[in-house]
Amino acid sequence: MNNLFPEVKKNLGLGCMRFPMIGEDVDVTELTKMVDCFMENGFNYFDTAPIYINGKSEIVLKEVLTSRYPRESYVLTDKLSTSCFETEEEILPLFEKQLEICGVEYFDFYLMHSQNRKLFEKYKKCHAYEIALELKKQGKIKHFGISFHDNAEMLEEILTEYPEIEVVQIQLNYVDYDDASIQSRKVYEMCRKYNKPVIVMEPVKGGTLVKLPDDAVSVFEDLKGGSPASYAIRFAAGFEGIFMVLSGMGTLDMVEENVSYMKNFEPLNQKELDAVLKVKEILASKNIVPCTKCNYCLNGCAKNIPIPGIFACMNSDNTYKGWTGKFYYGIVTQKGGKASTCVKCGKCEELCPQKIELRNMLELAVETFEKAE
Repeated sequence: MNNLFPEVKKNLGLGCMRFPMIGEDVDVTELTKMVDCFMENGFNYFDTAPIYINGKSEIVLKEVLTSRYPRESYVLTDKLSTSCFETEEEILPLFEKQLEICGVEYFDFYLMHSQNRKLFEKYKKCHAYEIALELKKQGKIKHFGISFHDNAEMLEEILTEYPEIEVVQIQLNYVDYDDASIQSRKVYEMCRKYNKPVIVMEPVKGGTLVKLPDDAVSVFEDLKGGSPASYAIRFAAGFEGIFMVLSGMGTLDMVEENVSYMKNFEPLNQKELDAVLKVKEILASKNIVPCTKCNYCLNGCAKNIPIPGIFACMNSDNTYKGWTGKFYYGIVTQKGGKASTCVKCGKCEELCPQKIELRNMLELAVETFEKAE
């Protein structure tokens, strides 16, 4: 599958949504070390978007990557994000600004961001796909595709209407693979039906499959092999037709670990697959909120409720019990609204790629953390 894109050297990409931070700013020193380690080990794929890290992802990539390495040595993917435009006339200036901010003359891959039925109608109305395809003819985009968050039926509709799509970025991990709402398996199979190479996002589900409860960790420890992250990423990378798996690495240690087992990639063997299924069963018993901390919901919240942080507290409470969930709930809600300030407008749910019933979950958070106050 990599033969389709010879510029892509390995099947692990650095997702640029979760960079190391010092307060509100990206830790450029740490990130530079991460990029250098990644490149030195033969990996060269970077995935960003204008909305990542409140607009800082594209900016800092110019500092740590594109101004320091020859253009042909790395592969840069960017996206047309829905919150960045409302009219057709805004798309070209936005695209040119993205090129300028990133410090490049072209993008290797350019994706229509987070497509679902509602957003697809907006992109169609603004002729976004047609504009991107014209930019490809001009050489400013090498490969055109979509990132996708909806059901398989909707994906087929898009792929039928725009057969020019070259790649599809989907959410796939061992927890979501058979999930009825996310439909990772069905969406993946639709990509295969239309012979579209697949880019995987959220292979560790926003860190959920890295920071596992003790009983799940012990299952992997019995294998006497890799880390929880390694089994999750190798699971995602092991399917036919997948040419890239993105990992939102936030430290140099994460980069060093991930490249160590992806440098000479081996799919999971049967014993490892059995362990993954066992961990999946354990996680299902914990009632964990399936939040990946993408923060998209925050763009729709008029009350500035730190929704992902609240869900992290709920997951801690469900998994470990004790006092920590309630303690950290008080911390994460200091600068934003508490769950009880939700006005139930539903805008957050419209933006959530995981299709979480956010309003119901916030009500549960009130019961869990605020009722006894």
